[in-house]
Order: sequence, then structure tokens, then C-alpha cells
Amino acid sequence: MDDLDARLLVTMRAHPRVGLTELARLLGVARGTVQARVDKLMAAGVIEDFGPTVSPARVGYPIQAFVWLQIAQGRLAEAVEALRDVPQILEVHGTSGQHDLLCRVVAQSTDHLQEIIAHILTSPAVRRTDSTIALSTQIPYRIEPLLLAR
Repeated sequence: MDDLDARLLVTMRAHPRVGLTELARLLGVARGTVQARVDKLMAAGVIEDFGPTVSPARVGYPIQAFVWLQIAQGRLAEAVEALRDVPQILEVHGTSGQHDLLCRVVAQSTDHLQEIIAHILTSPAVRRTDSTIALSTQIPYRIEPLLLAR
């Protein structure tokens, strides 16, 4: 990845609905260059999608929590499969330390969050949960500073 790739990605994130011709104009390069770079970045897995970022709170899930899971020895795959069936689980990350998985969960209310956690615990692969409710987002997901720091 070079400086043009980084500038292209930052510009695409700043203007997500912009077309290739306009990207080329904004970057001061040929449209074919932009197309080739986008294709290359997609093939390399750098660009993962072009979908809109959806606000869970704006679609009825204002509670966001981070739920740590301890998994029964040797049952990680089973636990992950059970978690896939819970639509309110937005992400699951394998972690090091005293917990095995970290889940980002959204809920309609704290009572709903409690129901989701109770459902997670019905899997025999999950031994224990520990949850924290997010009160606010101080720094939302960002990638631009990392791209520009190269």
C-alpha cells in the first residue's frame, strides 16, 4: 500500500457515495488509475465492503454492551456456532487472558440485554459471562489516522 492507496481509502470513507470519476478528480489522477487501485485493494482484502454503516440505536437497539465469555475447554467452535444464532451479537473476537471471547451486543433495553445473556448461557459450551454496558462512544471506529500515519 502506498500514499495514493491511503489517500484513496481516506477519500472513499469521507465521501462514501462518490463515483470513480469524482474520486479521480478529488485525487488528481486518472479514472482508470482509481479503478485499478480499487480493484487491487478489493482483491487484497483491504476493502471489505461498500455497505452503509447502520446505527443499531437508530433501528431500535440503543443499548450496547461488551460481553466477555469463558468457554468450556475444547468447546470454542460449539460456542461460536451458538453465538451465530443470536442476531443481537454484532461481533465476536477471540481474546487472550482470563476470557476466551469478547462479544459486542446490542439490545432494546437492559431487560432485553439480560435475556440475551441468559440465552447465551444456555449453551453448554459457555461457562461464564461478564458484561459491561457502554454509556457513550468517545471515539467511534476509525481507520483514517492509521492510514495517514504510514
